[in-house]
Amino acid sequence: MSPPKTRATETLAPQPWTQSAATRAVIDALAGGPADGPTDGTDVRFVGGCVRDALIGRPVADIDIATPDRPETVIEKLEAAGLKAIPTGIEHGTVTAVSKGRPFEITTLRRDVETDGRHAVVAFTDDWAEDAARRDFTMNAISLSPDGTIHDPGNGIPDLRAGRVRFVGDADARITEDVLRLLRFYRFHAHYGEGAPDPDAVAACRRHADKLPGLSAERVRVELLKLLAAPEPAPVIEMMRGDGVLEQILPADAGTGLLAALSKIEAAPDPVRRLAALLPADPGIVADAAGALRLSNLERDRLVAIAGAAPGFDLPADDRARRAALYRLGAPLFSDLVHLAAARDPGGVAALAAELAAAEAWERPELPVTGQDLVDAGIEKGPAVGEALRELEQKWIDSDFTADRRTLLSSLDQT
Repeated sequence: MSPPKTRATETLAPQPWTQSAATRAVIDALAGGPADGPTDGTDVRFVGGCVRDALIGRPVADIDIATPDRPETVIEKLEAAGLKAIPTGIEHGTVTAVSKGRPFEITTLRRDVETDGRHAVVAFTDDWAEDAARRDFTMNAISLSPDGTIHDPGNGIPDLRAGRVRFVGDADARITEDVLRLLRFYRFHAHYGEGAPDPDAVAACRRHADKLPGLSAERVRVELLKLLAAPEPAPVIEMMRGDGVLEQILPADAGTGLLAALSKIEAAPDPVRRLAALLPADPGIVADAAGALRLSNLERDRLVAIAGAAPGFDLPADDRARRAALYRLGAPLFSDLVHLAAARDPGGVAALAAELAAAEAWERPELPVTGQDLVDAGIEKGPAVGEALRELEQKWIDSDFTADRRTLLSSLDQT
């Protein structure tokens, strides 16, 4: 899809997402009046990713809106229009509106009062220039009025279209205000960058890399996973290594070779699987890294399972081997492992689709023998039952899951 063109008057043609009934309901509510009547003149604008993506022809997902109204007024206006209002981050000026089942994040214009590199004390303002000045990158200072007028105080449109991620004003000052912006620079370069990165930005990131350990692990985790969701994150990860950034957040032996290959064969980015490709296949190291990043228990367990099983896993040689692997591993872990195995071996890429389809269709069979069956057969309750059950389960797997209850129990007499 070719990017929408902006005319000399700095306007953007109407977009499906700006004209949808859900969006119009929110805009009309915030503007202070119905679509077919007068409004109170509130200058409401679209901001963030929806504006960036629309300007370069990418699909728009989340819709963020900014307004000079304070959060309490935003809530009043939304509720008066019959829309649900959720105070998701009201102390920072953020309210989520729900219109026709779709969420819209609405934030009051802000200016920084005090910053310490981790947290900012903000004050609300009605000055769009003040709000734009506190943004991290020029492409994030662009805003869009509902009538299509583009506001670009930081000359962000040329940067956006050139694939140049550039800090607003002085890069060192922006990073000093919030060190997380250092990681955001690499994340945005992974998603929007083209060619060599902005030299001033890179130099500032290098100078401040040693401040990253002072950030909360949760904030680092969010940025890292968003970076790994980029189409081709490996080159940017290598850039981070060269700039002395990667070693501040991941083990020194994290490698990008497997990550680069995996990124080319996935149907859709999977940040956790990509993190597994980036980390060494060592359950202990992976567990430590997951803890340092404050990953969820599910994410940690998934990474550790991949690290434990990946070194000895090969793509199944036939249907029988595939069924055995699926039974032992389960479909989710099997899918992760076949992705990584195919990434390691280019010859296995052709088999990936079939392996994933088999995993999707897999229905785990149930062992036809229970522990009570073994007790009834004369095995004493206790560890012996578990050991015998495991032996029978292995025989059942070796039979390609065809041995029935009678066959398995009769084999007890032969052991």
